[in-house]
Amino acid sequence: MNPSAHSYPMASLYVGDLHPDVTEAMLYEKFSPAGPILSVRVCRDMITRRSLGYAYVNFQQPVDAERALDTMNFHVIKGKPVRIMWSQRDPSLRKSGVGNIFIKNLDKSIDNKALYDTFSALGNILSCKVACDENGSKGYGFVHFETQEAAEKAIEKMNGMLLNDRKVFVGRFKSRKEREAELGARAKEFTNVYIKNFGEDMDDEHLKDLFGKFGPALSVKVMTDESGKSKGFGFVSFERHEDAQKAVDEMNGKELNGKQIYVGQAQKKVERQMELKRKFEQMKQDRITRYQGVNLYVKNLDDGIDDERLRKEFSLFGTITSAKVIMEGGRSKGFGFVCFSSPEEATKAVTEMNGRIVATNPLLKPAVDEMFPEGTGPYVDLDEAGGSTRFLMDLTANEKAVHADFCNEFDDDDIE
Repeated sequence: MNPSAHSYPMASLYVGDLHPDVTEAMLYEKFSPAGPILSVRVCRDMITRRSLGYAYVNFQQPVDAERALDTMNFHVIKGKPVRIMWSQRDPSLRKSGVGNIFIKNLDKSIDNKALYDTFSALGNILSCKVACDENGSKGYGFVHFETQEAAEKAIEKMNGMLLNDRKVFVGRFKSRKEREAELGARAKEFTNVYIKNFGEDMDDEHLKDLFGKFGPALSVKVMTDESGKSKGFGFVSFERHEDAQKAVDEMNGKELNGKQIYVGQAQKKVERQMELKRKFEQMKQDRITRYQGVNLYVKNLDDGIDDERLRKEFSLFGTITSAKVIMEGGRSKGFGFVCFSSPEEATKAVTEMNGRIVATNPLLKPAVDEMFPEGTGPYVDLDEAGGSTRFLMDLTANEKAVHADFCNEFDDDDIE
């Protein structure tokens, strides 16, 4: 395999699926037999400093990095097999779909290594992952080949094959946008109708009589309990979309035996999840837009500063809609948020308050972390003589920083 052929960092490896307690020193000790190492970095949350479960190991020579990749992949560190691949931080390349395949209906026993061993004979693999949750494998995974030709060969050879006595599906990986577009197109042409909020006396024949006037139905079903009583909802599957749409338009909200019934498009679980997710993302974006430029992140707070004191210190600069010191176990974590009613007020607060001494308890000098790379953000160190606490602020939206796992070139949400 030639890493430079794909513009990967010359000798940089991504190491994922790390145990939370794995440190840089452990990784250095593990990988140094492969060759001289320039640096090791475990990625951590910028506030809590907890491991995010992945790291980067940078070798001096590409040949040493390749040796580590070939000989150490899936080795166990602190009880967990680690997943190694070439570091590729360009999201457009990671998510392009070129060389990526999707495998589903996997047996629970198939892990990352088993999937890698199964598909490695078909071409060089850049990354390989079985999707998991707290209960283990979710039954599907991804393989990213070095070339599109290898991916197509894998689809041709492996689709429909038995793997641990289960017939697996192997196909081209589709991005979330593609999946949503396909589901959206199918949703517009729906033929299945969901009806709810009718009484226990409803049966299949009665439901068919009610909806048969809109067009030919392939099936009609009232859902019942173990005693045969209606559970108050059912489904009608029409031959044509136009008839299903007409039934929804005319019957939704109508009264039936004194009850207002609901009639709408019948959605699969994945379609409902995607619709809810779209609504949630829109609400999240609206919230970010609403708070953009008015919310301050305040760092380096004294332990004695609570919500009320924080609000009081900033109230001179405008109308405060919220002030919150983040606590854990009843003690301040040393940072909080102040939200103003306008960007002008927030900007004025930053200008006036950044670096101001508000308490005199001696504290350690704070490290400038990734949130404020040197020269890119306003920060003031602690007073060297008295050790007094000063504010360290950032004008930002009140959204917790989210670190994307660089290995996750695959968006596996909402996959059927």
